[in-house]
Amino acid sequence: MKAIYGIIGCGMMGQEHLRNIALLPDAEIGAIFEPDPDMREKAAALAPEAKLCDSLADLLAVEAITCLLIASPNHLHLSQMEEIARTRPLPLMVEKPLFTDPGDTARVSAFKANYPAPVWVAMEYRYMPPIARLLQEAESATGGVRMLTIREHRFPFLTKVGNWNRFNRYSGGTLVEKCCHFFDLMRLVMKSDPVRIMASGGQAFNHRDEIIDGHERPDVWDHAYVIVDFASGTRAALELCMFAEGSRFQEEISAIGPAGKIECHVPGPTRFWPVELGAPPDPRMVYSPRNPKGPREAVIPVDPTLLMAGDHNGSTFYQHQSFVAAISGARPVEVSLEDGWWAVAMGHAAQQSAMSGHAVKLEGDHFRVQT
Repeated sequence: MKAIYGIIGCGMMGQEHLRNIALLPDAEIGAIFEPDPDMREKAAALAPEAKLCDSLADLLAVEAITCLLIASPNHLHLSQMEEIARTRPLPLMVEKPLFTDPGDTARVSAFKANYPAPVWVAMEYRYMPPIARLLQEAESATGGVRMLTIREHRFPFLTKVGNWNRFNRYSGGTLVEKCCHFFDLMRLVMKSDPVRIMASGGQAFNHRDEIIDGHERPDVWDHAYVIVDFASGTRAALELCMFAEGSRFQEEISAIGPAGKIECHVPGPTRFWPVELGAPPDPRMVYSPRNPKGPREAVIPVDPTLLMAGDHNGSTFYQHQSFVAAISGARPVEVSLEDGWWAVAMGHAAQQSAMSGHAVKLEGDHFRVQT
């Protein structure tokens, strides 16, 4: 039986979802709600058979749809989830971040307690082939990960509809909007929850000269360092720079344990690679055991069709493939509401640490500044 999607939001990321869902043999787009005229036109071209709706309520009234995807601006996610819960709680994939305001934890908890259908939080980075390989092999390659380092050197935030991603009040802030992916990976690799976060970051270069709507300057950060201590005694670090688009690889992740080190190197979106440099680099793994010494490299090829369908090394396709299997009952939900909550909470804690100059201690479903 086919999964028939209702899509809520078809900006850049929503259009990537449309292209990848179209590649799945057991899924199709049934309805789309996108209020921006330009994005609506582009979405209609990608999914010409889909019904175009004028509101979320209209989309939920389309009887044919069997599942939903939220890919709207970040600050709309939670209220749209709540409207869906009140109206027609179908199986749902919701783009990260799950929510943007740290004061909304109670609303997220209420949604989690009462929503009757599967909910999958979209964390594309888990499904990038080289990162997926690292997740599969980290334990055996390291003998148990004790240190994890994630570095992302990339391009600045792209222009979005209404410039919502230029402001913390809409995006949740850079360490939520951009880095919730990496905090999710940290918990996944460490198999533990964080207990303390220390961070330093700010707006060094990007968007400082922009004026939005004639009067307002963006306040999103463009760089940060974050250190995370976990309950297991393990540690992780993040280095983010969003004015380093000249890099060969966009993400570089290393996991280290008593038996050795494993690394993955992930190039950025194919469409941004300079054509005068020839073919873009392939993702690769590096294995560095302590005994016998000597690194070994392996190339992790990605299907060119999937590279053309989006900016995330094929991960959006693999994520939907697993989501469709989950809502049919063939496999469990792999990225839960709890995972989505922790990723946002860690981002907020990191931003609080950077702004306060103090470590932030996480305690269950909240966090406080630890002086």
